[in-house]
Amino acid sequence: MPRSTQLAGSTSTENGAYHALLARHDAMRLRRRMLSPEGGAGARRAAGEAYDGAADQRVIRAHLGLVGPFEELITQLYEVLFTRHPALRGLFPGEMAFQEAHLAQAFRYLLDRLDRPEEIAETFTRLGRDHRKLGVRPAQYAAFEEALRAALRVRTGGRGEAGLEEAWVRMVRFGVTAMVRGAEAALHEPPFWRASVTGHQLVGDDLAVLRVVPHETFRYEAGQYTDLESSLLPHTWRPYYLAGEPDAAGAVELHVRCTGPGGVSEALVHRTAVGDEVRLGPPKGNLTLGEEPAGDLRLVAWDTGWAAMKALLQEVDRRVRTSPGHGVRRVRLFLGAPDVAGLYDTEYLAGLERRRPWLSVVPVTGAAPGGEGYGRLAAAVTRAAAPPGGRVLVSGPPAMVRAVGASLARAGVAGEDVRHDLLPTGAESGHAATGAVPA
Repeated sequence: MPRSTQLAGSTSTENGAYHALLARHDAMRLRRRMLSPEGGAGARRAAGEAYDGAADQRVIRAHLGLVGPFEELITQLYEVLFTRHPALRGLFPGEMAFQEAHLAQAFRYLLDRLDRPEEIAETFTRLGRDHRKLGVRPAQYAAFEEALRAALRVRTGGRGEAGLEEAWVRMVRFGVTAMVRGAEAALHEPPFWRASVTGHQLVGDDLAVLRVVPHETFRYEAGQYTDLESSLLPHTWRPYYLAGEPDAAGAVELHVRCTGPGGVSEALVHRTAVGDEVRLGPPKGNLTLGEEPAGDLRLVAWDTGWAAMKALLQEVDRRVRTSPGHGVRRVRLFLGAPDVAGLYDTEYLAGLERRRPWLSVVPVTGAAPGGEGYGRLAAAVTRAAAPPGGRVLVSGPPAMVRAVGASLARAGVAGEDVRHDLLPTGAESGHAATGAVPA
């Protein structure tokens, strides 16, 4: 686990306690509003376990043509929100296009799963923990709800059945209630971690390996990722995998590929230097090894997805050295890139492979015949799929994750044996921002 540094001191602790009290106060106020008689029976159902999401799903779907498209509804929503509550504008990035697209994805997610409210509750509880880093306080969700009502009225123009607006509100409120629970459960940890850049190494023209030292204890498991914010682009976060254990100074490693001008990746690769400050969100992800015996492992990475696999290889190595009966028998790493020049950190990996008989590395470069960008990698992984009891862990762009997953499924590999984090694609390819309202 990362070691703690003491740069924040008692002031950070006092501030954290103060903001925790504020968050708890707002959460209690929002809960009272949701559960009050004025909130209506629908609000009480949304806050409890008996929410009939399937009924609201039918009502909303029946009137999608009247309300939609989602993008226009959301544009109207934000116009109302910022007009009525101009102070909230500072919680959002300057350019709203990606935020609006992200919220549209959230609405689709909710609507598609309203008949499975337990799945929504689990996902949005995690989102509530994550949204604390944005400075969102629970009472601000009420302002979002009011703006949603106003936008629905503009879109429908008074048409549609009487229960349409309430169905939308119940849907969003159910997700928000789970987010409030998630935020409250995370009051023991900071909403984000400030960190100082102590290393910045350029690899080629558009890749940087960063080392950052968190100012407070930052605990994570091998295979997890964190959202990263540059001080050059406030309120804009992108996910990056944590590449292995911290060094003696407590620095953690992140790999960033510049995917375009003007975004977080460009700021981190080309406009960040030693001594600068960044912020880290709570660690999360599905690629951890867990405590159960791992059996054979197939690790699959494309480009900077290698960072997650570097962390996992270090964890396997630690377990092999300290617990011979840990259960990992053999690890095969498939490392993909568009061409040989796209492979990096190869000296480290070659040395590890020489010293560890349980590891074999399969580099895969180039596109498959027919123009399928990840077809060659998917084919190589499928030919060497782990035997029963083994697992396949995949990290990289969403299209690669889907291609490898589909290929393994066609080959008969059980879905529970394949793990990944399908990080959404945003304005910067392969990276995503997190919105400041349910998103």
